[in-house]
Amino acid sequence: MKAVVITSPGGPEVLQLHQVDDPQIKDDEVLIKVAATAINRADTIQRQGKYPPPKGASEYLGLECSGTVEAVGSRVSRWKIGDQVCALLSGGGYAEKVAVPEAQVLPVPQGISFTDAAAFPEVACTVWSTIFMTSRLSPGETLLVHGGSSGIGTFAIQIAKHIGIRVFITAEACRDLGADVCINYKTEDFVARVKEETDGKGVDVILDCLGASYFQRNLDSLNFDGRLFIIGMMGGTKTEMNLPTLFAKRLTVQAAGLRYRTAENKAAIVNEVEKNVWPAIAAGKVKPIVYKVFPFSEAADAHKLIESSQHIGKILLVPS
Repeated sequence: MKAVVITSPGGPEVLQLHQVDDPQIKDDEVLIKVAATAINRADTIQRQGKYPPPKGASEYLGLECSGTVEAVGSRVSRWKIGDQVCALLSGGGYAEKVAVPEAQVLPVPQGISFTDAAAFPEVACTVWSTIFMTSRLSPGETLLVHGGSSGIGTFAIQIAKHIGIRVFITAEACRDLGADVCINYKTEDFVARVKEETDGKGVDVILDCLGASYFQRNLDSLNFDGRLFIIGMMGGTKTEMNLPTLFAKRLTVQAAGLRYRTAENKAAIVNEVEKNVWPAIAAGKVKPIVYKVFPFSEAADAHKLIESSQHIGKILLVPS
């Protein structure tokens, strides 16, 4: 099969399309013939040599895909050859075929194209497992999303609005997706704007991909019993904090990634996503926001685009 290979750690130019061996499936895995995969920020970090795949995972990039089941392991019961599916991966999406545990496979959502289905697994599992399963974001509460125009952000806005959340974002481009308050982080102080829009209270939950650079300001933006969930460190890894802020407002700071979780944990998340998110997608309440589709042979250009942050939503790759 063909796969996009990291020829050496470095910039986008190190990504090249090579002929490689097909993956071998285990008893509890399915083999998917990939129709599309999606670019995630984590891919660019792995390309630089800073984010190795978990032990036993594919060496190739790609944390989600859509495709057709081509083979099934002896212990697989739900899926059969020919099923159209999408999947949460630990790696391997930038290839024509990928092996994935049965429990991380989802049906293509009703009404969604085969290609666009690749835009959902990683963002849906990330957002649902963090601010909903862990931070317990509930109808009637308020949510601030940083990076609102990203794949994570555009999904979070839609699912939160569907559930009955008032959504704030630090991006100007996403009002059409239903965000209630759009804050231009380049020209406005988001802490002041959040306080202004909430009668001085602050928001209940923050989903943050910046990390250090926004840490104290995030704490200052939270309501009593507020929850900050950090899913990225694009703004740095080390910071200082004003501890009395935590005490005074009873704040909770949480952080997690998705890739290194156990297979059992991922299976539980995928199950919750299928029960809670897939019906919203089928009902048209959450739509795939796809900015551009590249062939595998232009993976370097796709990485340049995501690193430029000039896109809104997801960037997809399809076999050349």
